[in-house]
Amino acid sequence: MPTSDWCRPLLLLSLAVSMQAQAAGGHDHAHGHHQHGEHHAAQHMQVGQAAFGAIQEIVRRLEADPRTDWSKVDLEALRQHLIDMHEVTLHARVEQRPIDGGLEMRVGGEGRVLEAVRRMVPAHARAMNGQQGWRTEARELKDAVLLRVTASEPGQVAKIRGLGFIGFMASGDHHQAHHLDMATGCFPH
Repeated sequence: MPTSDWCRPLLLLSLAVSMQAQAAGGHDHAHGHHQHGEHHAAQHMQVGQAAFGAIQEIVRRLEADPRTDWSKVDLEALRQHLIDMHEVTLHARVEQRPIDGGLEMRVGGEGRVLEAVRRMVPAHARAMNGQQGWRTEARELKDAVLLRVTASEPGQVAKIRGLGFIGFMASGDHHQAHHLDMATGCFPH
């Protein structure tokens, strides 16, 4: 579906938000359970505030653009996508193994996490197929998605293996445009 003129890319760092939350998620096991509970609550507050800030930025940009077609705006779709990003980044189980020419990753989870994996991983694999000389495949399994990323150039093979799953998910320059398109109803997930 062609993107209308008012559905153009913006700088939205929601993946960085998820990565920031992951970095904040590390905890010191030497501290007591009470402190862990406080840290966990603080982490969720930080993630919630960052996601809210990302959506707030979209709202500001939409309000500033007189061409915004408010009948097509769907910020709930973006909110659900940000939740998916959080689940995949912080809670998905990932098993990685080198294969000839790249990396194979089994990405799974249960409940909401598995649903998020099934929505995000195949979509990102399709978006990245052919980029940087990569060949990407995602296949749904009972409790996971099997992702294979390969390349023929040795430098790209090393890069794929170095990036691993989360680096692969963060690769590409389509994220910000995708988020705006999702919020404006131009490209639902």
